[in-house]
Amino acid sequence: MPVRTHTWPHPATTGGVDIGLPWWALALPALAFVTLLALILNPSDAHAASATPAVTQLLERAQQLLAR
Repeated sequence: MPVRTHTWPHPATTGGVDIGLPWWALALPALAFVTLLALILNPSDAHAASATPAVTQLLERAQQLLAR
């Protein structure tokens, strides 16, 4: 016995994008970005950071090369 498929009288979209994101879908990536940016700017707050960050070593090396 064939089954009838339901046809919608109107199209599913009206031409515009109708996407509703929950608040946390934007807040969590923004929070992660700000946290990682803060760790990059102040690596002494990171518990797993080495004694001298790589950026500091790079700047010291550049300063030594320019001083010659």
